[in-house]
Parts: sequence; C-alpha cells; structure tokens
Amino acid sequence: MKYNKPHTDFDGQVDLLIQRGMIVSNREQARYYLQHLNYYRLSGYWLPFEVSRNPHQFASGTNFEQVIDLYVFDRELRLLVIDAVERIEVSVRTQWAYHLSEKYGPHAHLDSGLFFKQDKYLATLGKLTGEIARSKEAFIQHLLDAYDETTPPIWAVVEVMSFGQLSQFYANLKLRQDRKSIADTYNLDEKVLGSFLHQINTIRNACAHHSRLWNRRFTMQMIIPGKRPAGLQQNFNRDQMVLKKIYNPLVMLAYLMDRTCPSHHFKTRLKDLLDQHNIDEDAMGFPRQWRALPIWN
Repeated sequence: MKYNKPHTDFDGQVDLLIQRGMIVSNREQARYYLQHLNYYRLSGYWLPFEVSRNPHQFASGTNFEQVIDLYVFDRELRLLVIDAVERIEVSVRTQWAYHLSEKYGPHAHLDSGLFFKQDKYLATLGKLTGEIARSKEAFIQHLLDAYDETTPPIWAVVEVMSFGQLSQFYANLKLRQDRKSIADTYNLDEKVLGSFLHQINTIRNACAHHSRLWNRRFTMQMIIPGKRPAGLQQNFNRDQMVLKKIYNPLVMLAYLMDRTCPSHHFKTRLKDLLDQHNIDEDAMGFPRQWRALPIWN
C-alpha cells in the first residue's frame, strides 16, 4: 500500500494528540515543542503511554508534560553517557597504540599478520586510511609531509580512527595475549572488554544521532564479567528480558570510570538525574534495589 497520509500542521498535531486522549494543559507550549522537536521524535516517548495502536489511544491521565519530562531526561542521560564514553574511549585508544607499538613497532597496524580475519582487517584498514586522508589535524599533515610512510605511526593514527574502527581492530587481533595485554589494564577478561567495546560503540552512535536510550533494546548484549574482577558481576542484571537494555552498560561505564577517572562524578550525576525525573527505571533494565549494589556506592 502507498503512504497517503497528508501533511499536518503543528496545531493539527496538537489536536491529534488531544483526540487520542492526551491531556494538553498548555496548548501553546505543546505547539512550541512540536515545532522544534518533531512529532515523530517525541512519539518514541509517548508510545509507552498508548493502550491501543489501532485506533491510537492514550491511557487515562496521560499528559504532554510527562512526555516532555521523559524527553528531557533522555537527552540529559545521553549527554552523561557520551561524556563517560569519551573518557574511556581515549583510554582504550592509548592502551591499544601503546601495547601494539611496544611489541610490534610504530606501524603495527599495517602488519596484516597480527590480525585474524583478513577481509575484515583490510576493510577496517581501508576505512582508517580514508580517515587519515580526510584529516585536517596538523600533526597528521606534518607526519605525512615529513616521512615517506604508508601511514603515520600507530600512536598518531589512533587519534583519527573512529571508535568503531578501534573496536574492530581490537576484536580482530589474532593473538589472545595481545588483546589480554590491553584488557589487563582494566582488570577485565579480553572477551568482556571486546564485547563491551562493541556494544558501547552502538550506544555512542545512538547518542551522536540523538536517538533514545531510555527503554531502548539494543541489537546485542555485552558479556557480563565472571570472577574477574572479584565482586563486579553481582552488580549486573542477569534477567534475560533486560540484557539488551542500557543498565548493564551503565554498570560497566561506572566500573571503567572508577579505573580511569577516580575523581569522576558519573554515578552521582546518574542518581541525581533519576531523582529529578519521574522515570520508569524498569524500562531501562535497572534491577530493584540497584542503589544498594556496591558499584553505585
């Protein structure tokens, strides 16, 4: 069937929400938000309040202010998460370049023999080469001009590769000992770190594209740590229904922030953010009594 719904102006969008049972106490405010936030962006936040999809109908008592509060919370959560991811990403970049250059030299990333899946390696290297060619960083330009090399050294190119490329390079290292030397920095099993890097890259991309974190089910789930480090595994939610939600990655972010930025305020800011908004924590995969768990204290 062809899509034949007509354009609806902002006043019509407000009317549509009211017709479907949403309480709009301030029509001008609602029109303002719809004008600047887009009906379909906000629909991800009022969808849980719908009791019927055909026809659309909101639960009794649903109001527009609830939806905006949820949207504001999610936006602030994205900012908090992306700040933590940035710090951890910079740390992992440093460790990846340091350990490989120490063992294999300044152009370790060009040694195909270090990597397991050659097709994946060549694809990732091709993307990295493209990043280098597009880079306007002064240090990259200097190294390209000064030295006759295929690429600048690993400790320079690591600063222009994407987080996704970093995750792929790490996961594709042939020798477990090479992955382990990096993961040992964080007292984690190398498989746990690899799976977390994969998932957190997905979450990072969601943040970068202003996508919803609250109540989102991601396409994959990270490996929950086992006995190493001692005591960490008790902080995760192992319920099968929530393994792809945001809570477990938040636990790992908290743990890695403790390792890399001991004076951080990530955990306090997260708890304060949840206190400021009326949030359904179950929709994010938070277990009951999560605030009593050791990682959050």
